[in-house]
Amino acid sequence: MLRVYKCVLRSLRNRILPQRSLSTYTSVYRVNEDDIKGKLELLHGGSIDLQKDQNGIATMIINNPERMNAFSGTMMLDFRDKVEELEHWTDGKGLILRGANNTFCSGSDLRAVKAISNPEDGLKMCMFMQNTLTRLLRLPLISVALVQGKALGGGAEVTTACDFR
Repeated sequence: MLRVYKCVLRSLRNRILPQRSLSTYTSVYRVNEDDIKGKLELLHGGSIDLQKDQNGIATMIINNPERMNAFSGTMMLDFRDKVEELEHWTDGKGLILRGANNTFCSGSDLRAVKAISNPEDGLKMCMFMQNTLTRLLRLPLISVALVQGKALGGGAEVTTACDFR
């Protein structure tokens, strides 16, 4: 019986995973994510750390304590890469998302917002993060936002992409 369950689960994952990685809003707004990636790569600072244990529980840490864990451009790209890694993690059961140093996340780093100097690039950055958060929401894992301290702006939005807060 357990083999049948695993076979059905694997079949469902193979059907769902390709759909989940598609960008949700890019076709509606005609936004190409590659256009904004180059600009985000130039905005350094912080990291997104992912640790997966043998029990199937992953911990993702938003790590930029100097800026109250605000997302820099490179962190936005790392965040998307880590979510994509979790989409393909077949042994995963759960995800704990937390911030470093008792602050969850203060949203986007204002240096990154200032560097995105025109409305078109601002929309591209917003759609990039919205696609990433939608993919986080659709993960086949039970996700928990461990909110310690502040969750402001985009940080509050990150919490809404988790199953529990």
